[in-house]
Amino acid sequence: MEIVFLGTSSMVPTADRNHQAILLNHKAEHILVDCGEGTQRQFRKAKISPAKLTKLLITHWHGDHVLGIPGLIQTLIANHFTGTLEVYGPSGTKNYFAKMLDAFMMRGDMIDLKIKEVKEGKICEDKDFIIEAFKLEHGNCYGYTFIEKDRRKIDLKKHGLKSDPILKDLQQGKDIVWNGKKIKAKDATTLVKGKKVCFVSDTGKSDNIVKFCKNADLMICEATLMHDLKEVAKERNHLTSVQAAGLAKKAKVKKLVLTHFSQRYNNVKNLIKEAKAKFKEVSAAKDFLKISL
Repeated sequence: MEIVFLGTSSMVPTADRNHQAILLNHKAEHILVDCGEGTQRQFRKAKISPAKLTKLLITHWHGDHVLGIPGLIQTLIANHFTGTLEVYGPSGTKNYFAKMLDAFMMRGDMIDLKIKEVKEGKICEDKDFIIEAFKLEHGNCYGYTFIEKDRRKIDLKKHGLKSDPILKDLQQGKDIVWNGKKIKAKDATTLVKGKKVCFVSDTGKSDNIVKFCKNADLMICEATLMHDLKEVAKERNHLTSVQAAGLAKKAKVKKLVLTHFSQRYNNVKNLIKEAKAKFKEVSAAKDFLKISL
């Protein structure tokens, strides 16, 4: 699994930080969380093809999180995108999406879109992972959790096993008979715990964050302001770096990466410094940062 930060600013971009967009790559899945203005160019600068996208998760419909969608769609059309782009977002997403596309003269045939409006809980599942949505304190806004399913790794040498369709039973935790001998799944396999990644977009303090991010391997969280501006953050339903760190500590996550920084901070070292006083395993995202899990 790999996370690529394509944009890490808040409402106003800076010379070094583009609007919000985070890409999660997992096997054949390429999932974009938000699509701020200029995201299609960020793909180009990162040397990543947007034509591989499978899903777009929209946290909310504030401009800094969605104004890159028309450009992204036009790029996919120009690149003859042949897949289906699944779009997930809060209530109203179908209407907003239709109005946004109606405002532009797209050149070429429209790509295949499958738009789903989410409610809290599981919104998507396949054999390898589950995606959950959870309500945040920022109007009609959701965070998302990507949960990789546990899997079993087979020790072929230990029991003299060779590649065979029956090994799928072992991967599912079932015992098998191999060359007349019973092979127990618990003896021939090792359980590999799946990874959990949480995306906490714009929000005020919320117990929902702790609930859905519990024990996550990675929590990516907004930290728009330093803690001396906590009253401003409260008024605007945002988090300070200290508040984000406190939520990560309470949720017992392994690592915290802060993003969505206000344009007022040319350097975010002080945000990280004050966050570390609350939670040690914290770092700052920057455009084009890659994290492998």
